[in-house]
Amino acid sequence: QWQLVESGGALVQPGGSLTLSCTVSGFSRMDYFAFGWFRQAPGKEREEVSCIATEYTQYTNSVKGRFTISSDNDKNTVYLQMNSLKPEDTAVYFCAAGPHVVPCMSISEWPFWGRGTQVTVSS
Repeated sequence: QWQLVESGGALVQPGGSLTLSCTVSGFSRMDYFAFGWFRQAPGKEREEVSCIATEYTQYTNSVKGRFTISSDNDKNTVYLQMNSLKPEDTAVYFCAAGPHVVPCMSISEWPFWGRGTQVTVSS
């Protein structure tokens, strides 16, 4: 049974930092798969934030230079380090897993999803 569980969401002030974690289970080897972080703000469509496939990483323009995606295969965890957070980063953040494809797939092609974790950036 494949499962992805996000954690680490919180209320943080603008300019602050936060690290999200996505713990995965049911995957034989993490490096056989790609993993992505996505977010959905109220009233908006879900958008890609970042993805990782072994050594390949990809970021949406609005987070480049501020967010870093990484994975720890020994811990079966994918991370999203978020720095210099802005109010417009407020959203529910989702983790997803899919085939090892580069560049990363479009949102509709990711087959496995977590339930999300809330990130709120506000003073």
